[in-house]
This record gives sequence, structure tokens and C-alpha cells, in this order.
Amino acid sequence: MTMDIINRLHIKPLLALVLSIMTYACANAQIDATLSQYWNVPSYYNPAATGDVDFIHITAGSRLQWVGIRHAPMTFMGLADMPFKFMNRRWGCGVSLEQESMGLFSSLRAGAQLSWKKKMLGGTLSVGVQAGIINQSFKGDSIIMPEGDEAHESNDEAIPAGTVTGTALDLSGGVMFTHKWFWASASVTHINSPTVNLKVENDEEKRYEFDAGRLYYFMAGSNIPVKNTLFEIQPSVMFRTDTKFYSVEATARMRYNKFLSAGIGYRHNDALSLLIGANYKGFFISYSYDYPTSAISKASTGSHELFVSYNVKLDMGEKNRNKHKSIRIM
Repeated sequence: MTMDIINRLHIKPLLALVLSIMTYACANAQIDATLSQYWNVPSYYNPAATGDVDFIHITAGSRLQWVGIRHAPMTFMGLADMPFKFMNRRWGCGVSLEQESMGLFSSLRAGAQLSWKKKMLGGTLSVGVQAGIINQSFKGDSIIMPEGDEAHESNDEAIPAGTVTGTALDLSGGVMFTHKWFWASASVTHINSPTVNLKVENDEEKRYEFDAGRLYYFMAGSNIPVKNTLFEIQPSVMFRTDTKFYSVEATARMRYNKFLSAGIGYRHNDALSLLIGANYKGFFISYSYDYPTSAISKASTGSHELFVSYNVKLDMGEKNRNKHKSIRIM
């Protein structure tokens, strides 16, 4: 390939993106978003986290991954959940919506969540399930192939000639235990390992496949008051794996007077995070910045993440029914 073609195709940014995607695929199977504020949206990873306090809890947020790299991942999501009573038991329900774009790829995930709760061992055990869909699409007609280059074929059968899209059923589930001193969560996303069959518009013969493998998660955290002060220490950790690759993330935050919070986080072999947040009249606004510690730092200035949450109080008929502190309202 001549230098002119290399320059026209912006190969260096492209190679950086390919390497990024490979790293991203290993850690997250190209499905679940990497979030530094995982502690803020536990129901995204585990439907058992729905309905844990007496609020209608609504969250919206976005993440801009690897700023500085063209076509790097961008994620937008919305979550909502609430508790309810049925057959004299407490339940939780919620919805989850996520849209992600990465170059010519785009993904949409939507799910409905339900959780069952039981008081035990001084806390609350929750078991949750989620049923939804995964929609994948790829804009094959936007690929620009270099002309006059024997290394590339414009009619390569492996490359879709048009936009391909497909949808598949997606199931997730998990358990969670919440105590006034700590919380712990274990879950599995994409339990059914869905395969999305991507079809070319107006061409039933050409089909492509996208496999979404299972991901296993463990999260835990605590809310520790500092004696005789208005400060609270809020450590948390998340471990995820697909049994072949794994990712570990630890976060330490401190909150003052139940109003302002700040902290740091570290994702193994990936990034160092700085986090700030504020609670005010039912609103919680939080921002995080990731500085890459891997080789991707040569091409990217980092990643940005912003979430806004709002809580609407519900009357569940029992005073102080849940005395533990919510992992999302801490």
C-alpha cells in the first residue's frame, strides 16, 4: 500500500482503534459497557438491584471512551426502577436501555427487570431476572475501499455490501445481599449466549453472525461513617470475567455531609479514574474522568463519564422499612 493510500485512509488512527476494540472485546465481549461508576448503576449489571429502597429511581448517563481516537465507543443509557408489593411481599421492577456506537458498528440493548426480596441475616436478599433484546447493526455500505490496490477486493464476500442488522433475545440474572454495613452482588449477563443473525437488507442469502458470550460479575461495597465527623468512606470493587479474560476495578470515595463526594478508582491494566459527585434535593450528579494507563494513552487523552439520577419518594406502608443505605444514594 502506498503512503498516499495510507494517508488517505488514516491508517494510524484506524490501527489504534482496532487495537482498542481488541482490548475492549477481551474485557467486555463488546457488549457490556465499561463504566467507572459501576457502583452508581448496579441494576445495569444485576437486575436484583432493582427496588432496593422506597424510591422511583431514574438514571441517565453517557460515556465517551478514548477521546482523541476517531470512531471510539460512545455509550448512552437510561435506567429506572422501583419497589412494589405483591402477595404481601416486596418486589422490585425496572427497565434498562443502552445504545452504543463504535465506528460503523452500533448496538442497542433493552430489557425489563424483576426482583424478589426476602429479609434475612439482618439484611435483604434479592434475586432478579432480566429479559430483553440485543440489536446489532453494521454499516457495510460506508466502508471505503482503496482503489488500484491488489491487497483489497471491492467485492470481498466477508464485508457486507450494505447495512446489516439483527436482533436476538437476551437474558440476565443475579443475586444481591444488602446490609446496613455492606452490600454484595453476583450476576450473569447474556445467560443464553445469544447469537445475533445479521441480515443484508433486500438480500436473504447473505447473513453474518455476532455472538454475545456470558459475562460473570461480582460487586461489593460499603458505607463507613468516620466517627465524630460528617465524612463517610465508600469503598467498592467489581470483578468480571468471561472465564477466559478478566477485569478488576476498585474504587474509594469519600462523602461529606451527605452532599459532596469525591474519590479515585483503578481498573487493572487500563485506567486510573477521578470521580466527583453531589446530592441535592433528590438529584445526584456524578462525573468521572479516566486516564489510560495502557498503551492506548499514546492515542487518547482519556474517557469521560456523566450520570444524573433523580429519586421520587414512595410510601410503602411501613416506616423505615429499609434502614440500609442505598448503594446508589450513599
